Amino acid sequence: MKRVLAFIHTESFGGLLLMATTVLALVASNSALAPAYDGFLHITIGIHFGDLELSKPLYHWVDDGLMAIFFLLIGLEVKREFLGGQLSSWQSIALPGFAALGGMLAPAGLYLLFNAADPVARNGWAIPTATDIAFALGVLSLLGSRVPASLKLFLLALAIIDDLGAIVIIALFYTSDLSTPSILSALGLLLALMAMNALGVTRKAAYFLVGAALWLSVLKSGVHATLAGVALAFTVPLAPGKKGGSPLKEIEQALHPWVTFLILPLFAFVNAGVSLSGISWAQMAAPVPLGIALGLFLGKQLGVFGFSLLAIRLRLARLPRHSSWLQLYGVSVLTGIGFTMSLFITSLAFESDDLFQYTDRLAILGGSFASGIIGYLLLRAGRPASRAT
Repeated sequence: MKRVLAFIHTESFGGLLLMATTVLALVASNSALAPAYDGFLHITIGIHFGDLELSKPLYHWVDDGLMAIFFLLIGLEVKREFLGGQLSSWQSIALPGFAALGGMLAPAGLYLLFNAADPVARNGWAIPTATDIAFALGVLSLLGSRVPASLKLFLLALAIIDDLGAIVIIALFYTSDLSTPSILSALGLLLALMAMNALGVTRKAAYFLVGAALWLSVLKSGVHATLAGVALAFTVPLAPGKKGGSPLKEIEQALHPWVTFLILPLFAFVNAGVSLSGISWAQMAAPVPLGIALGLFLGKQLGVFGFSLLAIRLRLARLPRHSSWLQLYGVSVLTGIGFTMSLFITSLAFESDDLFQYTDRLAILGGSFASGIIGYLLLRAGRPASRAT
């Protein structure tokens, strides 16, 4: 429990850091700093290795490269939690599992209600289905002991399952034209990683070297490169090696501060800089931004709370210990903070940022901030059933 609570504390601070970098990006893109900000995003960075050359602007390296490390961390957390953590039994997985399912179905359905007729806009159906765990826990941290630990663990488990759902969605629905040679290369490298696991290889450097080649193959395959991080994570051994340490836990522990304090804030800074000039209320009321904002703010809370209520009423799950219905509803509202994952899926769903004149990204920010503020007020007004421990 101490390890989980320490994780939550770190994520909470990371959420506050995300808020700060988001504000900084918005200020930079809507001030005299805008040219410098745009120039920063388009700094070209290249890697040359023999005849191999990989050159991309900075924002692509962040979205395709650094976010692969973020997904590696998610994959490690998912594997650990399912094999021996908060998601290792039906009793612990039931409520967050039902809540996560509702939190994906309802927002997607609400978005499609506005955009089903437009084939281009329809591609963004998954944007409001994600929850940003760092942001949500950051809001919870402002409430201190008003929120029982059981409710924080519920949100953490829900977000992990939600991330797993996002991984599946990206793999199934957001791929471009596929390159057969690159896919075969990636499959071969994945089989090599699985063989290393089966043979008891525990050297972390070996997994990183093969994992880097896997990332490059996936990048060239048409499947989004971040999925290489997930695939690598699922092959890293959880069991301790000969020297006694678990490779999975050691890698997770080493990556966590880098992801929390560098990769995610940098991603937020690169992707949240939306210029507000020329954007009108009429544009924000268009089907795409309206579907995203309402999907996050309304769809998420209805899906999470509705499916949680159903599971508890059917006695498939129980209300988190020391929490009240109002607190559960408040946390359900907080899951509408999509931010990082929603911005990431937006970059996959719509090829051009100019397609909807950045109103899609602004809708993510609006829906996320509304969810954070209302969720905070509900939780502040709520009272636990008994003293939290």
